[in-house]
Amino acid sequence: MGHALTTEQAAARTLFYQADEHDHEAGGSTLLGFWIYLMSDCLVFAVLFATYGVVGGNYAAGPGPKDLFDLSLVALNTTMLLLSSMTYGFAMLSSYRNKVAATQAWLVVTGLFGAAFLAIELYEFAHMIHEGATPQRSAFLSAFFTLVGTHGLHVTFGIVWLITLLVQIGKHGLNRANARRLACLSLFWHFLDVIWIGVFTFVYLMGMLR
Repeated sequence: MGHALTTEQAAARTLFYQADEHDHEAGGSTLLGFWIYLMSDCLVFAVLFATYGVVGGNYAAGPGPKDLFDLSLVALNTTMLLLSSMTYGFAMLSSYRNKVAATQAWLVVTGLFGAAFLAIELYEFAHMIHEGATPQRSAFLSAFFTLVGTHGLHVTFGIVWLITLLVQIGKHGLNRANARRLACLSLFWHFLDVIWIGVFTFVYLMGMLR
């Protein structure tokens, strides 16, 4: 009797554990981890924006935003990044329809827009440095180069990631792993777009009004 009772208890315990188990979507932990990373990146940029807000008016008798910024060039740069965000959206739509070639084509266009954004930003940096507006010139310039340069570095990493993903899609197609990577890169790319809108407004537009 005791043995039978123990067997019943074991069976009940096994049934309880089986009923308590939950199915987890494959890759769910990856997406959660990536969201956590994006939140930490938000904190990084929040600190950079706050620093610029505090010291952005300290020109040390040097050039200020009105002397350095070319809003037409910055507007062109912003357009490049906004277009890249739109073309990445087309890449995601193509991936949902399992169109490998179209997905790759839109990713290539996205990468080209991203590269154009970086080229214009590097030109702006080179022009400012040529004019003597280096990061060491004033607190304003130190904060400017740090904030804008950090964003540009993120865009560079995004392009490298995009190229890697293009290779993976070429080898394995739009399998579940690559679809998940596409979704993560989409979050990252649109996040950079939102950050740049903040940079454009807070640094360039408000800088010209000071």
